[in-house]
Amino acid sequence: MKWITRSHVHVDRVACPWLITRFIDNEAEFLFVPASQIEKVAKETGAIPFDAPDVELGHHEGRCSFESLILKYGLKEPGLLRLAKIVHAADVSEDMDKDPIARGLEAIASGFSLRFPEDVENLEHQFDVYDALYAWCRLDVAKS
Repeated sequence: MKWITRSHVHVDRVACPWLITRFIDNEAEFLFVPASQIEKVAKETGAIPFDAPDVELGHHEGRCSFESLILKYGLKEPGLLRLAKIVHAADVSEDMDKDPIARGLEAIASGFSLRFPEDVENLEHQFDVYDALYAWCRLDVAKS
């Protein structure tokens, strides 16, 4: 399946492809386009839009796009739900201090964007970060 979002990935636009690839569609293909082209390219390609204005899998009712994906696909694994709290806080600037790990994740996302400005390459490198953070989240919730 094809998925489409805005170019110049950052926290939510890295977390969502990671979530999609690991838990929803392991053969996902991602398209990155300017926000103004998402609707047009989605119609042309049949790609599912995410983390863009006015799309189902975007920010709604206080949720970030990562949380919208979790809700839509009924993902309930406790480690993922812990990760969702971190992603939300790192992505929604007014909630940045609601999770102690959020500022670190946002800083990591900024650093990767500087090192790897091309979106697909950026994802390739950051997926390891999310794999490690998810492993930590699973351990964190197991201690509770």
